[in-house]
Amino acid sequence: MLENTSSDTATTPLLEAAAAENIHGGEEGRNRGGSWWRKLLDVEESKNQILFSLPMILTNVFYYAITLVSVMYAGHLGQLELAGATLANSWATVTGFAFMTGLSGALETFCGQGFGAKVYRMLGIYLQASCIISFFLSVVVSICWFYTEPILILLQQDPNISKTAALYVRYLIPGLFAYGFLQNILRFLQTQSVVMPLVLLSALPMALHFGIAYALVHWTSLGFKGASLAVSISLWISILLLAMYVLCAKKFEHTWHGFSFESFSFILTNLKLALPSAAMVCLEYWAFEILVFLAGLMPNSELTTSLIAMCVNTETIAYMITYGLSAAASTRVSNELGSGNLDRAKSAMLVTLKLSVLLALIFVLALAFGHNIWAGFFSDSPEIIEEFASLTPLLAISVTFDSVQGVLSGVARGCGWQHLAVYANLAMFYFIGMPIAGFLGFKLNLQAKGLWIGLICGLSMQTSTLLLITLCRNWSKMEIPVNREKETSVFV
Repeated sequence: MLENTSSDTATTPLLEAAAAENIHGGEEGRNRGGSWWRKLLDVEESKNQILFSLPMILTNVFYYAITLVSVMYAGHLGQLELAGATLANSWATVTGFAFMTGLSGALETFCGQGFGAKVYRMLGIYLQASCIISFFLSVVVSICWFYTEPILILLQQDPNISKTAALYVRYLIPGLFAYGFLQNILRFLQTQSVVMPLVLLSALPMALHFGIAYALVHWTSLGFKGASLAVSISLWISILLLAMYVLCAKKFEHTWHGFSFESFSFILTNLKLALPSAAMVCLEYWAFEILVFLAGLMPNSELTTSLIAMCVNTETIAYMITYGLSAAASTRVSNELGSGNLDRAKSAMLVTLKLSVLLALIFVLALAFGHNIWAGFFSDSPEIIEEFASLTPLLAISVTFDSVQGVLSGVARGCGWQHLAVYANLAMFYFIGMPIAGFLGFKLNLQAKGLWIGLICGLSMQTSTLLLITLCRNWSKMEIPVNREKETSVFV
């Protein structure tokens, strides 16, 4: 993280600064006679963040759809193929794709603060260092993927499904490398607030993917293997489009100066944040997967697993929406910290938190009034629909906490607090949330409700911890001393 050695900066923690700001803001509001709405929410900042968030949400959904469409094509080949592709996609996500997404989180700190500090040339160096790390760690993950079948069998999965899943994963390996590069370039662009072009650059490969997947599955001898190979091809098309955009657009002439051996000297520096960033993401992903696994161990496993899977998918969709605000929080906070504007960084963070709560309330209301319709998309069983209705209040609570913690996680990435967030996720999910889930689900026989209550306990404690870190940390120590002539900065 970039460190400020300036001695003339105030060292007021955020909690005290926010209180002082409220006092001055209240006087100014009374003097101006402003509306209650403007006092509640900074309209201009909110507008800018929403305009930033929407393209990021669409971009995330389009890239997510690439893997989902291939699973659908595979599923139409037969029940075994559907089970194998679904299991393979979950396995690839928790062991590879989520890991690559997490690794790119270091760029949200370095590129975000560097862009705010106007050390533009360094953004390209950071990007190259992160891509080198992603490449070598993709090799490690690929070796793990070659042994997917014995690992899944060791995890008590059906042998036939495990064999089919292993075959699917093997053809995803080229896509893993592309996905790592893709996430790095997205962070490089995101931290410069270049988001609108990403919608087109993600929608195009997603649209092409329909044709590629159909052709490989039905017009070649690859069949089932063609579905996963199509993912790899579409992800590499995405990389080529993004790379061409960065190389050809004039707006990047200051942040991309071509390939440089200088990037190798920043690999260790990048790793100090990349690995905690990856752990942040993976620990949360794994917690949800553990719930599905625990549901499969219960007496009425078919019903419980279906309910938990529906809840997890609903939570994932809700988080995709929150993801845009998380990216906005990370970018705004890191840019303002890089510029040395502490007050504006704090203000941007508070606005994002308010927007996340508002967004969560809208989603919760939609879920409250439409839970039966939503459950009907997953199953026609009256029993499952009825049980899902009883879980809806718990799901509403978890969505609310997840929305807030998503923004706080974005702030943590923007500030370079990934190592603190890792401790919070590990302790709250695995030492509190999962044990409570197991106790309530199995010992008290609450089954799906018990598992989800345990998750809520973990989420609420995680959110509270991240909020406490955000409020009590001394933000002034994160400002960056920059020699703007030499474009250099100081690292810890």
